[in-house]
Amino acid sequence: MQAEIITIGDEILIGQIIDSNSAFIAKQLNKIGVSVYQITSVQDDKAHILKAFSEAETNADIVMITGGLGPTKDDITKKTIADYFEDTLVEDPSVRKNVEHIWEVYVKKPIMQVNLDQALVPSKAEVLMNKYGSAPGMWLEKNDTVFISLPGVPYEMKALMEDEVIPKLRTRFQFPYIKHKTFLTYGMGESTLAERIETFENELPDFIKLAYLPSLGRVRLRLSAKHRDKSLVEAEMEKQTQLLLPQIHDIFVGFENDLSIEAVIGKYLTEIEKTVATAESCTGGLIAERFTANPGASKYFKGSVVSYTKEIKVNMLNVSEALIDEYSVVSGAVAEAMAKNVRSLLHTDYAIATTGNAGPTKDDTAEDLGIVYIAIATKDDVYSEKFSFGNHRVKVINKAANKAFEMLQKEILKK
Repeated sequence: MQAEIITIGDEILIGQIIDSNSAFIAKQLNKIGVSVYQITSVQDDKAHILKAFSEAETNADIVMITGGLGPTKDDITKKTIADYFEDTLVEDPSVRKNVEHIWEVYVKKPIMQVNLDQALVPSKAEVLMNKYGSAPGMWLEKNDTVFISLPGVPYEMKALMEDEVIPKLRTRFQFPYIKHKTFLTYGMGESTLAERIETFENELPDFIKLAYLPSLGRVRLRLSAKHRDKSLVEAEMEKQTQLLLPQIHDIFVGFENDLSIEAVIGKYLTEIEKTVATAESCTGGLIAERFTANPGASKYFKGSVVSYTKEIKVNMLNVSEALIDEYSVVSGAVAEAMAKNVRSLLHTDYAIATTGNAGPTKDDTAEDLGIVYIAIATKDDVYSEKFSFGNHRVKVINKAANKAFEMLQKEILKK
C-alpha cells in the first residue's frame, strides 16, 4: 500500500514556510502500514495541480493533498479537484452550518459570501468535517485510488488526520501490523555506533529494519517491523530488543516511544511526582521552550530564568558577584550556582543551568567559542560538566540543550 503526498501553495516553493504537514502525514500513514512513495510540492496553478494529480494516481493507492482550500482567489484546489473528477461544486448543508457557527461564536463579524462559499464541495466528495476551521476535508475515489484533500493549516490538518482520515483508512483497507521501537543513545557518533552493532544489524530478520537517526549529541536507533502476523512481530521485536540492549548498555538512556527526550523526561517526572526548573544563559530559553511544547508540562515544569546577562544572574538568581569575578560567567562554579539557586527560587526537585560562549564573539570570558558549562541541581547535590560544541552558534545552542536533557535524564534514572 503506497501513498503520495501533494502540498499546494507558492509559499512552500519560495521558502516562505516550511512544509511540516508532509512530515506529519507521512508519520501517521507509516504507523498504519502505508508507505509514502513520493512527496510533491506544487504551485497554485491549475495545470500544475492537475498534472500532479494524474501522476499521483498512477503511483499510489492513496493521494493526500494539503493546501489551497482557503476562501481567497488564489486557493484553487477545490475547483481543480472538481475538474479532475469531472464534477461540479455543490453546497453542503453541514459545512455551511459549521461556517455560520464559527462566524457567530468566534469571528463575530458579518459573514461574507466568500466565507459561505467554503461550503461548496465536489458533489462526488464525502465531507470530512473540520472542527477547527471553515475549510472541510474531502474524500474522493477514482480508478481504485483514494484522494483525500485537507486544509493546509497544520492544526486543522492534524485533527482531521487523527479523527477522520486514519479511522476511515483503517475501515477501507487492510493494513499489515507495524511496530516501531526507538532506543535513545548519547555520547557516541553514528559511524562508531554502526560499527559496534554491525553484526546485530546484519542478522535482523527481513521484516525488521534498523534506522539511524542522528542529531546533535545523540543517535536514535529505530527498529521497525512490518508483517501480517502481529504475534510474530511482537515476539521478534522483543527478542531483538534483548539482543541489542547489551551492546549499547553504556550509551542507552531509555526508549523514545515516538516522544522527544524532553517528553520522555516529562513522563518520568510526572510518574514520580517531581518538578524541574531551568536557569539558561547561552541557550536563551530553548530548554524551557522544549519542555513547554509538550501538553501537560505544567505538572512538572515550574518555570525558567533566562539570565542572559551578568546583571540578571546576580540580581535575580543571587549568583555572587565575587564568584563571577573569580571564575567568569562561563564557568562550572557559576553554572552550579545558577542551578542551585533557581531550584531554590522556584521550589523544584531538579534544576538545569547553562552558561557558555555560543559565539560569534567571546565577550569578556577567557573560554573559547563553543565552550558550555551545564549544571544539574537536586535537593542533595549540584554538579556541572564542561563541553566543547564547536564554533557554529545554532549548533552550540542546540547541542547544549540536548546535552542538558541527557544529563537530567541520567540523574532522574539514578533514583
